[in-house]
Amino acid sequence: MVGRFPIEDVTPAVSCGRNPAKAVVGEVLPISAVSYREGHDALGVNVVWYGPDGMTHPFTRMSPGGPGTDRWHGAIQPDATGRWVYAVEAWGDPYLTWWNAVTKKIEAGQGLEDLANDIAEGIQILTLASAGVPAARRPDLKTAIDALADKSRPLSERVSPGLALRPLLWEYPVRELVTRSVQHHLWVDRKRALFSSWYEFFPRSEGAVVAPDGTPVRQGTFATATERLPAIAAMGFDVLYLPPIHPIGRINRKGRNNALVAEPTDVGSPWAIGAAEGGHDTIHPELGTLGDFQRFVKTAGEVGLEIAMDLSLQCAPDHPWVSAHPEWFNVRPDGQIAYAENPPKKYQDVYPVNFDKDPVGIRTEVLRVVLHWVKQGVKIFRIDNPHTKPVNFWEWLIWQVKKVDPDVLFLAEAFTCPAMMHGLGKVGFSQSYTYFTWRTTAYEMRQYCEELVAAADYMRPNFWPNTPDILHETLQHGGPPMFKIRAVLASMLTPSWGLYAGYELFENLPQPGVEEYLNNEKFQLRPRDWSGAEAAGRSLAPFLTQLNRIRRDNQALHWLRNLRFHEIDNGALLCWSKRDPETDNTVLVICSFDSTWQQAGNTTLDMPALGFDWHERFTVKDELTGATYDWGQHNVVILDPFLEPAHIFTVHRHT
Repeated sequence: MVGRFPIEDVTPAVSCGRNPAKAVVGEVLPISAVSYREGHDALGVNVVWYGPDGMTHPFTRMSPGGPGTDRWHGAIQPDATGRWVYAVEAWGDPYLTWWNAVTKKIEAGQGLEDLANDIAEGIQILTLASAGVPAARRPDLKTAIDALADKSRPLSERVSPGLALRPLLWEYPVRELVTRSVQHHLWVDRKRALFSSWYEFFPRSEGAVVAPDGTPVRQGTFATATERLPAIAAMGFDVLYLPPIHPIGRINRKGRNNALVAEPTDVGSPWAIGAAEGGHDTIHPELGTLGDFQRFVKTAGEVGLEIAMDLSLQCAPDHPWVSAHPEWFNVRPDGQIAYAENPPKKYQDVYPVNFDKDPVGIRTEVLRVVLHWVKQGVKIFRIDNPHTKPVNFWEWLIWQVKKVDPDVLFLAEAFTCPAMMHGLGKVGFSQSYTYFTWRTTAYEMRQYCEELVAAADYMRPNFWPNTPDILHETLQHGGPPMFKIRAVLASMLTPSWGLYAGYELFENLPQPGVEEYLNNEKFQLRPRDWSGAEAAGRSLAPFLTQLNRIRRDNQALHWLRNLRFHEIDNGALLCWSKRDPETDNTVLVICSFDSTWQQAGNTTLDMPALGFDWHERFTVKDELTGATYDWGQHNVVILDPFLEPAHIFTVHRHT
């Protein structure tokens, strides 16, 4: 809608304003808009913004962008979780109009007689301005008014005090004909929604015992899994993600390596949820009791780990929902409930829920289940395959939960078409899995990350080098250097990253012809000798600890919008930086994509993106090795994958 002054294309605006944009507490959120006016008078533009408490925040003036664009830029920095509101205002700026006219006339050689009316108008404008500036600065305006009125002074002395007020009256302007845009909404999460380091493990494998042929002897419990928590925290991870911890169905249970027929001792897939013992609101009895889980959550918190729970809305054939609500499932022509399929794959141990059969009943039950776990201290949910459920269901569920507890976060595990992945982010998912695993060249990675930064208003990426379902061929064949390379890329490109247990032991044996692990932990116990591997130097844990320490210590790595790429003349190398102006913290990374051969390249750095002028030089410290170098715009880089496949530099000004 056009008011006195047009205000167009306000950003961020997600889905034309239908969905709120996203930020986290302390994040600097860019605001921009196109606004213009007739004639030559000056226009002013500002952001007006309100917190969840309804209080108006300080006046935030916007600055004009490139000449001829009529786009204005500003920023806000929310300081509390919840729903915020912002709008853009445009208005006539009589002081700046006066300043421009007086300056141009004097530069053109015009004298006192030509500026008589301008002097009178200046007195009027500055008199109006006096009411809006802080009391401590009002004497400055009086001085300027007195100078303009003093006919004994020469022209330059009469106008100079008034012209010198430009910085003050930029911050406290006189505003005429104020026009406001429509309101836009912003949801602000706690910072972990953007910055987090995830680690996934199966509690049943920790402390488990298996026979030499892989037959389970004893399953791990929450009590035995607790013993692993300090080591995970010591690596610098802050979110511990658990696969489903509920009873596992016995009907059609899968055996080891997804065998169609299970042996009596096979433990089954945790994603085949539900049995006689209960469903999604129940603990698998071999893991322990609800009290055991509560103690596990408490102990994790004491060492700095927050528990993320898997929410997988599907059922084993013996889930209580199947008998209590058969109408929630699809029935085939032969009268049997349809099991899940993704042709040619078949999941005989899982029944998908049809969310269109009884939307009210299903929604009520799922909300009950989620809030049950929230009461147990779970504030993060990793949603399994959300793209196979209706998008409007997720929108409803997420915001219903946030009404109860705004700190609850949701990670979308969706590897599907871009529109669906972006759509899930728009309707409220706090974080999203990505295509990171399949971006295996420097060019592909740069293009993809630039796409993600462009979507930062609603989609927060979480990069994972591996999952129980994904063992990419780069890890199958790249050896330990590739494990380092993918960890550097995941941890340094985005604020959130994660990995699945076994990565630090370089596990890389695939099932023939596919991207999945041989002896997949989804279907069997996988106890690991963590301490033995580290003692023998066969563990990546020290390197992962370094990466998480670098992330924690450098504020620049906590944000997504500040990612900038730099040119380097070798296609096997990628160069990027992140800078936090508030702390003057800058991190510069050069990483190789080649796990076999040494690679060299010449950088052409975007110096302003690093906070420097084009000619300046600076010191870089490699946080992996401790080495320091004197750098400028052009530098030579040599990376050997068997030494270190990357430089992770902190940038320091010369003193």
